[in-house]
Amino acid sequence: MKLGLLLFLPLLLILQGCDKAQVPQLSSQATIVAFGDSLTAGVGASAGSDYPTQLANLSGFNIINAGISGETTKEGLKRLSSVLAKHGPELLILLEGGNDFLRNRPLAETKANLAAMIELAQSQGVTVLLIAVPQKSLFLTASPIYAELAQEYQLVILEETLSDLLASPSKKSDAIHLNDAGYQVLAEAVYQLLR
Repeated sequence: MKLGLLLFLPLLLILQGCDKAQVPQLSSQATIVAFGDSLTAGVGASAGSDYPTQLANLSGFNIINAGISGETTKEGLKRLSSVLAKHGPELLILLEGGNDFLRNRPLAETKANLAAMIELAQSQGVTVLLIAVPQKSLFLTASPIYAELAQEYQLVILEETLSDLLASPSKKSDAIHLNDAGYQVLAEAVYQLLR
């Protein structure tokens, strides 16, 4: 009996690891807040081609673009409470951290600010979808803090899409922002997670 249980436990742990978080079904009248910095605001996009607008066109949901160019996670944390109170979203799409990395803010501070934002949203019953931002390095890969946060808080995460887009010159308007085509791919990737 004990041997059978010992053989079963690793299998159970493997199966639990396969459990991926999913965005719960949103109501047809759902409001979604896209919260973040210049990549949410749509710097580099032509009018109406930022990713929240393109996502609204794809999904039919009411999507609020709450992006502010240049914002750090510390500033975002101060702002988030009022944004949630104003819009009462079912879903928060969180895309922040890039300005922290560019300004060489301590990684632990960035992670703590993101965690506080996630906890604030979840405490109000708001589902969080996390978009990972690439760390400052020679090769564009998502900072590991995003996967760690997704695991800790059981979040749906879009992990490598933004890094891949920022590594593709045809999808960028400048060194750190996307163009219309890049924002379209980002919107489509988020939409797939909502379906």
